[in-house]
Amino acid sequence: MNIAIAGSAGRMGRTLIEAVLTSADLKLSAALEVAGSPHLGRDAGESLGNACGIAVSADYAAGITASDCLIDFTRPEGTLRHLEACVNSGANMVIGTTGFSAEGRQRIVDAAKKIAIVFAPNMAVGVNAAFKLAEVAATILGNDYDVEIVEAHHRHKVDAPSGTALKLGEVVAAALGRDLNQCAVYGREGDTGERDANSIGFHSIRGGDIVGEHSVIFAGGGERVEVTVRSQSRSTYATGALRAARFLQGKGAGLYDMQDVLGLK
Repeated sequence: MNIAIAGSAGRMGRTLIEAVLTSADLKLSAALEVAGSPHLGRDAGESLGNACGIAVSADYAAGITASDCLIDFTRPEGTLRHLEACVNSGANMVIGTTGFSAEGRQRIVDAAKKIAIVFAPNMAVGVNAAFKLAEVAATILGNDYDVEIVEAHHRHKVDAPSGTALKLGEVVAAALGRDLNQCAVYGREGDTGERDANSIGFHSIRGGDIVGEHSVIFAGGGERVEVTVRSQSRSTYATGALRAARFLQGKGAGLYDMQDVLGLK
């Protein structure tokens, strides 16, 4: 299967390229970057010490046309442009980008009527196991436990809370029969008054080179249950993304997530 990588010169892009180049069944068909990038024209494997004969290019249309699937961990505005190119060429798409507006998410839903897409806030297999564990814990513990979600990422992350934290909130809220839009509380400061029993709190930490840490805390009277996952390498995201790309092979148009990929639904 031919794989194109968007944002190929970034930290995640390089990790994805390395994963594709070392896989037995996937072929790197395009390494894509924005116009004006100093990496344009260079061999995509050069920085990894593994020259592959694929030059970094800004021609997204041509790169996607030559590929079966595009893997995209960039920014919402770029991902939506690439989405259009995938629809035009019929290529599948794995989207790990976060921070979309409601309109942006709707455009992905609409595109999935024409191509097969895996769209997930986190591609790591362990994180998706945590989604399921949080759902089970919320179902068992019910409304007698207060829920707080804490996430930590590197200093360069631009959105907060993380997409993974929000997904954890959505999973827990659904299990408890709540509307996250109505019960979410983002940080606290000053005289906030007593905690609303139905609220789900979110707290974001940014610093250093933290790859990604997420904890869902269920705090009850006399005990506390925590579901925690710590990502120590971006390779976990890349492994999940390649698994998602393989899952899409032969699939018809549709919108899938990692729970589909992992058979957790």
